[in-house]
Amino acid sequence: MAWDFSTDPDYQQKLDWADRFVRDEVEPLDLVWGGEGHTPPNAERRKVVDPLKQQVRDAGLWACHLGPELGGAGYGQLKLALLNEILGRSGWAPVIFGCQAPDTGNAEIIAHFGTPEQKEAYLQPLLNGEIFSSYSMTEPHAGADPTEFTTTAVRDGDEWVINGWKFFSSNAKSATFLIVMAYTDRDAGAYKGMSMFIVPTDTPGVDIVRNFGLFDESRHEGSHALIHYEDVRVPAENLLGDEGGAFVVAQTRLGGGRVHHAMRTVGVAQRALDMMCERALSRHTKGSLLAEKQAVQHAIADSYAQLLQFRLVVLYTAWQIDEYQDYLRVRRDIATIKVLMPTVMEDIARRAIQIHGALGMTGDLPLGRMMVGGMALALADGPTEVHKDTVARQLLRQYKPADGLWPSAYLPPRREAARDKLAQLIDLEAAEL
Repeated sequence: MAWDFSTDPDYQQKLDWADRFVRDEVEPLDLVWGGEGHTPPNAERRKVVDPLKQQVRDAGLWACHLGPELGGAGYGQLKLALLNEILGRSGWAPVIFGCQAPDTGNAEIIAHFGTPEQKEAYLQPLLNGEIFSSYSMTEPHAGADPTEFTTTAVRDGDEWVINGWKFFSSNAKSATFLIVMAYTDRDAGAYKGMSMFIVPTDTPGVDIVRNFGLFDESRHEGSHALIHYEDVRVPAENLLGDEGGAFVVAQTRLGGGRVHHAMRTVGVAQRALDMMCERALSRHTKGSLLAEKQAVQHAIADSYAQLLQFRLVVLYTAWQIDEYQDYLRVRRDIATIKVLMPTVMEDIARRAIQIHGALGMTGDLPLGRMMVGGMALALADGPTEVHKDTVARQLLRQYKPADGLWPSAYLPPRREAARDKLAQLIDLEAAEL
């Protein structure tokens, strides 16, 4: 029987190196340049960023989600999960480690479904951090419900012509290209009639109407775009994967990505818990430390229990993906971590804000952004309610209706059956005597 919560010693050394490197070399970038590294660095920033990326390559931790043929380590989901727990502490860390969203998922689907020409034009520069990308799927009127999408791509000779609106296309303002989902055959329905396309952002007809900021962000800070595609023409060879195969492509990028996001959330939530504990031990009020107040102790205990449970569920899900190599088999638990993720982040950040008092609400601490991030996670990659539906449907398939009028746990017939069984055993013992 194998049952082990330890990490391979050689890989633990790599994690220890990553932990020190992120703390000492990468987190300072967040403080000076802000916590989002989604804009291609200018010449001045490259003087700092490129040597850091090289150190990551030298340590064998660059783009670890991709195989060696693409310059990565080809790690499984469990190893990636443990690494992403560390990277989650810093907005710049995923960029420095070659695994920033949405580029990781986009690189993965180009690696799986792209033609040699697409890989040369887009994949390698993406992996090198020379360009960024955007995933343009959801629509203003439909959200993440593909059955309500209206964006179309119509074949016209050697080109596809794309028309429609897309909403919350993250990172579009700094992307070199977009991956766009559009109907190519309405009669085939949403799940077999949509296709994916690579669309350079400078293509005529691509109009980034505006960028939305999250809550208190200004529109200049926002990185989630409303895009109008008006008679956008792309070559036929810009089709990504098979015609009508958009959902096969989409599931390739989403399953593992949700594990990565979840473990990065663990890293952020752990940071909030660390701040909470430090504050509790540092602040006196009403004659004693905050740490001696029962309400504060309860907040700390609840946060630790919530975080520990979530972390174990995410690692178990990652282990299952590695064990079975089947995202569909693990679909229920992938959806489960997506359901849990926003609540864990929001709850722990909110408690940390409360313990920090007025200071916790200011921009001088990262707690407000953490809590807003938790709220955003409840909508990113599909709303929480949709994933709850998935969990329930998947779970119910393991059960069947009760036979007859009463539930199978109804006690009267069970008691009667138990008495009959015991009576038979007693009769058998008496016969043997």
